Amino acid sequence: MIKQSLLSSAIISALFSSYAFAGEIKGKVVDHNNQPVSGAKLHLHGKSQSISTDKNGLFSIPVDADSQLHISKNNYLDERIQINEHSGFVNVTLKPSAVESIVVFASALHKNNVEMAAPVSVLGGDELKNAAKPTLGETLKGLPGINASYFGPVSSSPIIRGLDGPRVKVMQNGLDSSDASRVGPDHANSNDSLSAQQIEVLRGPATLLYGSGAIGGVVNVVDNRIPSDILESISGAADYSHDSVSNTNTYAALLETGNNGFNFHFDGVSRKGGDYDTPSFTLPEEAHHEDESAEEHEEHAELANKVDNTFIDSQQFNLGTSFINEHLTMGLSYGRIDTDYGIPAHSHAHHEHDEHDEHDEHDEHTEEGNVFARVKQDRWQALLNYALHNQWIESVSVRAGFTDYQHSEIEGEAVGTTFSNKSKELRTSLEHKLGQWHGIFGYHYSNSDYKAQGEEAFTPATKTTSHALYLLEERTFGDFTLELGARIEDYQLSSTVTEQTHHHSHDEAHDEDEHEEAASEIAYQLDMTNISTSIGGVYQFTDGHNVALNLSRSERAPLTAELLSNGTHIATGTYELGLGYHLEDGEVHFEPNDIKQETATNIDLSLRRFIGDFGYTINVFYNDIDNYYYQKNTGLMFSDAHGIEVADHDHEDAMPVFQFASQDARLYGLELDAHYSINNKNRVKFFADTLTAELKNNASLPRIPSNKLGIKYEYSHNGFTSNLTVTRYNKQSNITSFETTTAGYTLVDASMQYDFAQSDIDFVAYLNLDNLTDELGFVHSSFIKEQAPLPGRNIKLGIRAYF
Repeated sequence: MIKQSLLSSAIISALFSSYAFAGEIKGKVVDHNNQPVSGAKLHLHGKSQSISTDKNGLFSIPVDADSQLHISKNNYLDERIQINEHSGFVNVTLKPSAVESIVVFASALHKNNVEMAAPVSVLGGDELKNAAKPTLGETLKGLPGINASYFGPVSSSPIIRGLDGPRVKVMQNGLDSSDASRVGPDHANSNDSLSAQQIEVLRGPATLLYGSGAIGGVVNVVDNRIPSDILESISGAADYSHDSVSNTNTYAALLETGNNGFNFHFDGVSRKGGDYDTPSFTLPEEAHHEDESAEEHEEHAELANKVDNTFIDSQQFNLGTSFINEHLTMGLSYGRIDTDYGIPAHSHAHHEHDEHDEHDEHDEHTEEGNVFARVKQDRWQALLNYALHNQWIESVSVRAGFTDYQHSEIEGEAVGTTFSNKSKELRTSLEHKLGQWHGIFGYHYSNSDYKAQGEEAFTPATKTTSHALYLLEERTFGDFTLELGARIEDYQLSSTVTEQTHHHSHDEAHDEDEHEEAASEIAYQLDMTNISTSIGGVYQFTDGHNVALNLSRSERAPLTAELLSNGTHIATGTYELGLGYHLEDGEVHFEPNDIKQETATNIDLSLRRFIGDFGYTINVFYNDIDNYYYQKNTGLMFSDAHGIEVADHDHEDAMPVFQFASQDARLYGLELDAHYSINNKNRVKFFADTLTAELKNNASLPRIPSNKLGIKYEYSHNGFTSNLTVTRYNKQSNITSFETTTAGYTLVDASMQYDFAQSDIDFVAYLNLDNLTDELGFVHSSFIKEQAPLPGRNIKLGIRAYF
């Protein structure tokens, strides 16, 4: 008993000891002009603990073994130097980067964006805060290769290289967001960019670490809800902004403190706004009666200068705590979201002759005919990282999350449909060094219990479980770094499917058709093994220049909406059928006989220059996808009274029938991001992207984003920063048979920012002018592009304080 007690005491002492047994290395970080660099992040390789340099560039960090010290600072090139507890005072000089250079949390191997084999963009700092919108799609859409699904500004998900929905994994600190945004475009992401430290976009397949669903890319929102730095004083920030286009007021706050290795974090965001203004546009024409001429119908066409039912009323907060010592980092966080937002295209829009133009009367969404969403989410996250001073094993890390998500769609005061998702996720990894190889080996578990109840429950309740093992290794050969990776994933989906068979009978007495339905329940389970592999390399052929090549092959199983949809999707105005159904003579049969995995073979080639006054990143990609899942117009129509029938019948409230199909496709294109510093005050940025997305029979894929081209001018001097951005979205005429061409448009945006200090508090006052010319723009990738154009001219005023 005494021996067990002594052993337990020894273990506890090892885990929670502070720095008494460690040496301490001090040093200074300066730039190329020998000026101190404040806020530079430093950490020892294999440890999660990090520290920051003070305003004089000074730092001290505990060291008890030979280690690699990693120093990073946004817009500087990373430095890595070998140290030990006898290294003495360390001087570090950082070289400026010609392009934004930020360490990527999702890389898993502590790399920044200019060092990775796969293309990545990172948005952070004040640039992120000023660009933050209610949704990830609207926040990120200005990046090359990134667009937005746009179901109004409060429900807009990111599209990466033409791929969206289940092919883009949206994460919070490396764990799935676990909302219902992958089910339908009217379901908003549960991530808020205003509380984030940075947002990372990994282009191309990122399936090795994050699951087979990430066949198109990953968006990772990084925040400090579980503090990763030792905090010894109270610090925080507060932000207020007002948007004129929707009369939206946004409040945000951050508070962090700590003592003796224990740390605490709080952040919160409140956002409340009304329907947004647009330049005048013609509402979509409804089908006119046979006795109404085209001229008469045109006279009845209505104009609108506002998109009805696009309000938002959102509150969310995150609480987190952690304990950090030399070897151990462990923490827990809790986040809560309560959001109401309008779903456009479900009710009549405001018209120019309407006298009611007030934005701030949010009770309007309870009126009959308006449909709005009520989202509630509780999210727990846990972290455990233990650094071993071992020749082979550097650290053991465990991340876990539990999310309880609910999305209700409400018309008036009645709940129409409720979507819920309870998910659990566990990721454990072992970072190691074996000879000249450095890598990470891990196990990934996820479980999702999804349910939908109500009139829009077009997908059945489904349980999805996956178990995966993954391995990522790298080795440096002089100026060349080789990366190898593999993942094997066991994927299981189980559901009870209700098969509805539609029958028609003819009543001779009344000369009318009668529609009947018969329903039966079928237990269904899908089991698949998804295997993904990748090989890539980065060659630094001269100082500040590299070329990266990455080849990957990824497999993905269909999700519930793609496989088991069978019903009316009110948001998109369609009747949806999944891959598992067979449609014949207006009757639907569940026949999931030959479901094949979607397999993507993707090649990325990147050329980068990141030193000096001129820098650029050029990405060229080709993605060959076998068994690509997409929604195809069947040419049939559905109505409650008559079921599914040919489109020749003109019935009121009939909607087109779309079915998921599986066919080979290819997507390829180019992305450009270039920067030129004219001098210390003036800088110019060019960005562009092109995308071709088509089936291998040369037919275009639906809702493919327009190509864009832009230029940005920045001026900075003595705390004042301003910029002007002009972005051209080209005409999209590569369309499917059921789409219409989308005209091109040009957006002009400007911003000004002034940094100043008062009473030991740093302030940032900012002014954003969005869509300065009040341009009318329609988003081709939107399901409701004709009913919801982009917002008109917007003036955003804000002030931010740091203490």
